[in-house]
Amino acid sequence: MRPPIAALVVLLLVVAVVTVIGLDGIHATRVPQAVLNGEQQVAADTALSMRTAIDVEASSVHRTANTYPATSASTPATTLKALTSARKAVVGSALLDARTGRLLAAGGKSVPLAGVDVARTASGHGVLRPRLVTENGTRELLYFAKVTVPAQQDDANQDQLVNRPDRQWLLVVSEVLPALTTYGDGRAAAVLDADGTALATTSRGTAAPSAADGGLPVTAARAAKQSGSDTDASGSLLGATTGGRHTVAGWAQIASATGPGTTDDLGLVVFTSRTVPVTPAAADYLPFALKAAGALAGVALLLGLALHFFVQRPLLRLYLSAGRLARGATEDGTAALEELYRPVPVHGFGEMARIGRALESLRRQLLGESGPEEIPARRGPGYRALAVAGVVVVACWAVPMISVLNRADAATAVPAPVLADQQARTEVAANRIRQSLDQSYTDLTETAARLPGTSRADQAKALRRALADHRSYRSLYLLDRSGGITLRVGETPLRTLVHVPRGGGITTVNTSGRIPAIAAYAQVRTVAGKAPAAGVVLFGEIDVKALNSLLPRPKLGSVWVTDRNHRVLAASVGYRAFQALPDAGLTRLARSTQGAPGTTGTATSAVLHTSSGPSLDAAAPLAQSGPTAGLGWHVVTAEPAAALQIPAMQAQQRTMLAGILGLTLSALCLGWLHVLVIRPLRSVAVLVARLAGGDRRTVLHPVNHDEIGSVTRSLELIRQALAEQDRAARSGRAAGPYRPLRENTLQR
Repeated sequence: MRPPIAALVVLLLVVAVVTVIGLDGIHATRVPQAVLNGEQQVAADTALSMRTAIDVEASSVHRTANTYPATSASTPATTLKALTSARKAVVGSALLDARTGRLLAAGGKSVPLAGVDVARTASGHGVLRPRLVTENGTRELLYFAKVTVPAQQDDANQDQLVNRPDRQWLLVVSEVLPALTTYGDGRAAAVLDADGTALATTSRGTAAPSAADGGLPVTAARAAKQSGSDTDASGSLLGATTGGRHTVAGWAQIASATGPGTTDDLGLVVFTSRTVPVTPAAADYLPFALKAAGALAGVALLLGLALHFFVQRPLLRLYLSAGRLARGATEDGTAALEELYRPVPVHGFGEMARIGRALESLRRQLLGESGPEEIPARRGPGYRALAVAGVVVVACWAVPMISVLNRADAATAVPAPVLADQQARTEVAANRIRQSLDQSYTDLTETAARLPGTSRADQAKALRRALADHRSYRSLYLLDRSGGITLRVGETPLRTLVHVPRGGGITTVNTSGRIPAIAAYAQVRTVAGKAPAAGVVLFGEIDVKALNSLLPRPKLGSVWVTDRNHRVLAASVGYRAFQALPDAGLTRLARSTQGAPGTTGTATSAVLHTSSGPSLDAAAPLAQSGPTAGLGWHVVTAEPAAALQIPAMQAQQRTMLAGILGLTLSALCLGWLHVLVIRPLRSVAVLVARLAGGDRRTVLHPVNHDEIGSVTRSLELIRQALAEQDRAARSGRAAGPYRPLRENTLQR
């Protein structure tokens, strides 16, 4: 009986303390933490795009060198020209002997090779890591790839051919840094080296950092260096205040987070910054927390006292009275008889009062003063109503905390910079998807160009090699002019639309089913003097799982890729293919990004109200140019405002949490009391009323070893004494006049 009552009081007092600690821990600073976190995530997303571009370029250089059809007659000059002629971003190139480092051929601008250990670089496996070098004050990236050329055959003694080992050359390509794109109006971005020097800068809108913020890039580079070179660490910085606006900055390393990557040794850092308006006033939630905690503490003490006086004390007195009657009924002696002559006081109400009246009737029956007596059922509320009333009292405190107090107005609680960050990050996500699809199309075009003039077996080999090099493809196949598949590698195609498109690009090849089928396609051109390929169009179905893996990002929320009809093609969360967006507001938002006929539209964002609360939603067209521009696809994101560190939303969450905890814990403790005390008490009330009414056959078994169990054991002893008394009375009627059991005992 005591543990649930004590637990109720203690736990409610704990909730009161937690309420004060939680609400007092909300610091509404002049620049909300959500703004700083948003800038950090924008920098991290931009760094991811930069890292992806460098990785793709390094893989492309490696793949070009690996698939070059070198022969024993290939010369360094012709090999270098063939490997770099199609690469528009090449500034300079060189072909070196992998063993000696001797320059064999060069093209374009002189490649800065000082400090490059050719033999050590060429001994690496897989994709060789690029290097950042300085040439005439400018920074360039060097990409490396190994080229294997069959050795020439020497005619020895004019009769015997002696084969030499294959020649190993090292291809070095010098390129400028990939283009840096800035997302979000008023934001500036830069790529920093390890010393904080800007290698590339760009801005969007009017982004003019003040002179007082000139040290932020160096601080960011120093913080990145301290975090290590092989992590994708990121962070945020707070700059100076000028004219009511505060500078916030974010930084992120261009390094891999999943293991050794091609960009780990570059030491590059993406730095973004912009100015945001300063919050005019800081909210203080401590006074409210103290009032709410005081009210809950009062409720806890009130419930504790009520349960003590209405449940605990009456039950203890009932326990003592039942034990006293049991001793009087089973023990001999004057002291035991005196126990029976003391009336049983009736305490409490409901079940407790009924048991008290029944015990008094049993006392008189033991003394022979009366016979069996019918105990009427209780009238009015019982102890179950007391438990329900306790829950209702706590609910009077908890329900306003859950649904009324500290409710944040999403229209004003969400800072405008946070919503702008959601839109900017949605644009970055769209660009990331565009990069992946564009690269799939570019690689497919290169594969299609190698097919004419080769045998069918060589074409199948080329497709298998392309499938192995590009993990995003699930199937590659050639179509003839009627749309039939003439050559296929990989998994069974998902396509249901049988068509032979013109040109090249990205398209969908099904409109229903469990898995959306997105494919890149390119024309296989006929080359004069060469045998035609096995088909006229090469299709590469893209695994939708590869697209899904690109979408999740920290604090971006749920991300969807939709077609022009706003049906889901890919998502970061569970979805069904070609289903509508989960909320009509998201569909309207995606539709609002569409511009005038013939244009791709612009990104937009809004705070929408959903069933789970306010949500920061944004939508952006997938691409402005390139092979995906004409698809009309969109990227839509939705991040619950409750997941962001916005002071008003934090206060609402913690206020609701306090209410939920208080209501839940009180219901559990009072339910515990109901199971241990109230429900057994109701059962005992029924049994003792039957016993007082003359039922001597029903054996009373104690269920628990507590106060109720002790009362039940005492009642069983009383039942046995009454049964013995009844048997003695029946024997007395047969032999002589009737005498009560205690009178016979006293005579003896």
